Amino acid sequence: MTWHDVDQLARCRSLLAPETAVFVSHLPAQTWRQTIETAAAIRAHGFEPVPHVPVRRLADIAAFERLVAELVARAEVSRVLLIAGDAPQPVGAFSTTLDALRTGVLAAHGIARVFVAGHPEGHPHVADAELRRAERHKVAFAVAHDLELTFLTQFFFDAEPFLAWARRLRKEGVQARLVAGLAGPARLTTLFKYAVRCGVGPSIRALGSRPTLFGKLAGERDPEPIVHAIARAATRGELGDIGIHLFSFGGLAHACAWLQALGDPSAPA
Repeated sequence: MTWHDVDQLARCRSLLAPETAVFVSHLPAQTWRQTIETAAAIRAHGFEPVPHVPVRRLADIAAFERLVAELVARAEVSRVLLIAGDAPQPVGAFSTTLDALRTGVLAAHGIARVFVAGHPEGHPHVADAELRRAERHKVAFAVAHDLELTFLTQFFFDAEPFLAWARRLRKEGVQARLVAGLAGPARLTTLFKYAVRCGVGPSIRALGSRPTLFGKLAGERDPEPIVHAIARAATRGELGDIGIHLFSFGGLAHACAWLQALGDPSAPA
C-alpha cells in the first residue's frame, strides 16, 4: 500500500487475517514521517507493518537510526524491506542495501528479519553479473549475522523467469525465502504505467508482443494464472520456501478482496 491508502485499512480488516504483513511503499516525494505514520496506522488496524526503506534516500547513519527507532517505537516494526531505491545518486552514505545492513542499526533495534530486492528479470541499470554477485553477498551477510533474509521481487507478468531464478538459487544452495511480487488486479493501462516507471523487464514486453493475450487483458487483469503456475511448481518441491506479495495498483481494498476470493471462491470480489 501507499500512504494514500490509509483510509482503506478499516475495510481490509474484514478481508485479511490479523497480523497479515502489509508493506508501506516509499513514493518519490514521500517523507519518512509519512512512512512512520502509515506503519502506525497499519499496526493500529491489527496488521503487521513492513516499511520500504530506500537507503539512497537516507541522509546519514543518524537518520537511519532515528527512522528505525521511531518505526519500532510507534508501529512495533519487526521486519523491513531494504532497497537501494530509484535515486540515481545517494543523498548520503548509502548506495546499496548492504551499506545499510553493515551499520548494525537494524540489529541494534531488534530487527532480524529483512526483505531485500530480488531481480529474476534483471534490472534496467545494473548488469546481471552484478545482481547475482549482490545476491551472494546478501546471503553470506545474513548467514554470518543470523538474519532471516527474504528476497522479494519486482512485479512481473510471466512466471517462467521467476521460476528459473528460484530454481537457480536453490541449485546454488540458497535457502532464503523467495517471494514473488505480483501486480494485484488492476486495469492494463494502470499496469503499463507502473511497469514503465519501475523498469519491469521482459514479461511486460511479452504482453505487447502477443496480440491475443493483449486483447484478453484489455479490461482488468488479475495475477491468478501466475499464482497457479508458482503454486504448481511449489507443490512439486522445486522452489523451497516460497510466497507471494501483491502490489495494490488497483487499490488496497480491491486487492485484499481479490486475495480473499482467491482462497475462498464464495467470497465477494
